[in-house]
Amino acid sequence: MSSVDDILAGLAGLEVVKGHGTGNDFVVVPDPSATLDLAPEQVRALTDRHFGVGGNGVLRVVPTAESPEVADQAGEARWFMDYRNADGSVAEMCGNGARVFARYLLASGLESRHRFSIATRGGPVPVVVEDDGDISLDMGTATTPRARAMPVVSVGGLQWNGSGVLVPNPHCVVFVDDDETLDSLDLTMSPLVVPPAVFPDGVNVEFVVRVGHPGDRHVRMRVFERGVGETLSCGTGAVAVMVAAAARDEAPVETAYDVDVPGGRVRVTRRADQHLELRGPAVLVATIRLGG
Repeated sequence: MSSVDDILAGLAGLEVVKGHGTGNDFVVVPDPSATLDLAPEQVRALTDRHFGVGGNGVLRVVPTAESPEVADQAGEARWFMDYRNADGSVAEMCGNGARVFARYLLASGLESRHRFSIATRGGPVPVVVEDDGDISLDMGTATTPRARAMPVVSVGGLQWNGSGVLVPNPHCVVFVDDDETLDSLDLTMSPLVVPPAVFPDGVNVEFVVRVGHPGDRHVRMRVFERGVGETLSCGTGAVAVMVAAAARDEAPVETAYDVDVPGGRVRVTRRADQHLELRGPAVLVATIRLGG
């Protein structure tokens, strides 16, 4: 047996769900009684693509009132999305994960409304289930890191200035010259981002090209997620890209961008109140009983 087999043996009988949002995939772990304390090695085993279920992260479903770190959100959200990256580390928020989490709440009967909120480490996130089945999230407003220096990103022998955006996960958005440059980037290793003090908790890095003309409000991106690696999609990353692109285009406050990711397309809208809405699909693929 592999070490992953040994670790998962300790979770034998647990029923989990596999889901994805534009190819960004997750293992949903229901814990309605708030009795499961997932260790980092268990998260790594669950997300292992060869010996485990496979995924870019784990979404533990737990009552907000039973979760001390977010219990203050219990008045707004019944369920807490306890999100863990594939390496076992925790994160503030995950846009694709939140849509999958919402889809699971509806499919499992834990939620029946088409408008509700979920608790996250980044604060409560309002959810709307659209008529066409897409799920929209109010991602709040974006901020920028408090830093005197502009971040510089390097991949191989290439180097660019980046734009820092917090939504609330930390992102560094880089605009590259053309599709050929974007497609040829080697993202098997983490891009170098300096100075490190700009993002003390690590950073997700997005590389972006425009699709069409500036007035088309359409961009394409690749992303390297901290604690995971390159993924087919990143929800908070798409929001960060929209914010950076809108600033670059001098777009009006109320605007919307289509953001193409390797796993599909999402739409990011900025409202008059500066709140950012992320809209896209969320799919549940399978229910799996561990050790069964």
